[in-house]
Amino acid sequence: MSVILEKPPASALVLFSGGQDSATCLAWALERFQRVETVGFDYGQRHAVEMQARQTVRDGMAKALPQYADRLGDDHVVDLTGYGRIAESALTADRKIEMDARGLPTTFVPGRNLIFLVAAAALADRRGLEVLVGGMCETDYSGYPDCRHDTMEAMARALSLGLDKPVVIETPLMWLTKAETWELAQQIGGTALVQMIVEDSHTCYQGDRTHRHAWGYGCGECPACELRAAGYDEWASSQGVGT
Repeated sequence: MSVILEKPPASALVLFSGGQDSATCLAWALERFQRVETVGFDYGQRHAVEMQARQTVRDGMAKALPQYADRLGDDHVVDLTGYGRIAESALTADRKIEMDARGLPTTFVPGRNLIFLVAAAALADRRGLEVLVGGMCETDYSGYPDCRHDTMEAMARALSLGLDKPVVIETPLMWLTKAETWELAQQIGGTALVQMIVEDSHTCYQGDRTHRHAWGYGCGECPACELRAAGYDEWASSQGVGT
């Protein structure tokens, strides 16, 4: 974000869920930084598949991008289950996915990215990592207010003040459509990276790993699957790839 550093950063901490967006962000970071670590958050998600997908994607990333494998460092998992119980949503409790009175989907976990960024910034400070990388996007997204560019700018400033040091938050997907996110993966790692993301990453809110589509595994009906499928179809059509 808008923070001036004395020299180009060489290290990054990627907020990493194991989904399409964070997988693409990890590839993006590996292409740019000499040292990259990842952090995931256990906030009491209903479906353990998300946490399982993280390691599968990390392992697959080293194979899909062997030229950057030595840049991929440690993985960290932060226990935020107490927060998840406070910020109950359709992702942490057995609730129907629908729009609430504010016009937000019930999958919205209040303040999730804010909590994630505070924890990530603290970890990065202790690990000596210079940049935070997240898959937040306000182009093709579910309308979550903590994914917006203005929110990221405000968080970067607040963290910089609170830690008394420049905190940079990079969001390479912020202005990309889902189709452009697939295209970014293709540009970074070609077919090998795209296919790894299709096979190993997990996006579905229902935790479905039984139904295989051209774009990957998922129920095909929840908002996350719909966004992922529509983006893949648009990208595949532009590439002449079968859907």
